[in-house]
Amino acid sequence: MITTSARAVFSPEGSFQLTTIERRDLKPHDVLIEIKYAGICHSDIHTARGDWGPVNYPLVPGHEIAGIVTQVGSEVTKYAVGDRVGVGCMVDSCRECVNCQRGEEQYCLSGNTGTYAAIDRYGQYTQGGYSTHIVVTEDFVVRIPDGMELDVAAPLLCAGITTYSPLRHWGAAPGKKIAVVGFGGLGHMAVKLAHAMGAEVTVLSQSLKKKEDGLRLGADHYYATSDPETFKKLAGSFDLIINTVSAKIDINAYLSLLALDGTLVNVGAPAEPLPVQVFSLIPQRRSFAGSMIGGIRETQEMLDFCAEHNIAPEIEVIAAKQIDEAWERVLASDVRYRFVIDIRTMENE
Repeated sequence: MITTSARAVFSPEGSFQLTTIERRDLKPHDVLIEIKYAGICHSDIHTARGDWGPVNYPLVPGHEIAGIVTQVGSEVTKYAVGDRVGVGCMVDSCRECVNCQRGEEQYCLSGNTGTYAAIDRYGQYTQGGYSTHIVVTEDFVVRIPDGMELDVAAPLLCAGITTYSPLRHWGAAPGKKIAVVGFGGLGHMAVKLAHAMGAEVTVLSQSLKKKEDGLRLGADHYYATSDPETFKKLAGSFDLIINTVSAKIDINAYLSLLALDGTLVNVGAPAEPLPVQVFSLIPQRRSFAGSMIGGIRETQEMLDFCAEHNIAPEIEVIAAKQIDEAWERVLASDVRYRFVIDIRTMENE
């Protein structure tokens, strides 16, 4: 086993503590990655605090991982020592079901193996990227393009692919009108990506306090959802709405903003149910859908797209000892727009 330093929580409301965890010895197709940066995702907080179900503690979160390959298994063909790589929200799947064979491993019929808080095929509890090293099979590692800095690459492994995948699937392109609900870590990436795909982009945020940022980062329009006039003015406007918020909202109000055959896609995952009235869907043949990250092939496609179009998340780099503070700021929506942990600071108190 490989011993690595990590920051873990030991209870739902506990603070982070420096600890050590064990990574498996390399199997023939495994790579050992020295983690340089790890993004902080709202999902980390939901999971660690038990919002989505029971958790085994201690827990090391983190599924936005960027680093350098330092060792490879005997049969690895895709990567070599020194390669710049990333790991996202999953580290394995059955690889045999129809969805896996289509390159949609995130929808594995047996359930994909999460980067943390899951049981892998070897019976080990997975631990994430708030750590100095990780061992992952080469098939679930992606290559970070030359010229892309590792710190900005990290959030793309969740925030980037989570918004890229539905934009591609539902055909974001010139002539399409797309709205993004929420302008945080996910929302600002959705705006950048949809703009690069040529769509007309509108941000729907609770207030106008980030309007200047939204327009600067690619939005054509920016409206406050706290103003009832917004829903009257924009009724029937959009071909696609990407809902990025992880809180309960009035989905029926947002469905009213869809044009004929429009789709509202949830990528945010609130713990509470979101009730939908059937007559919010029937009159204009509207759809209410969900989307979860993307497959490994599509994740690589997204990274290459971002490199080609010079798209990067807006980040604030923090030391490992600041994780607790960063989590509180995420909950308070006090981040513009993604925290990234400098893992070189892992062992500093």
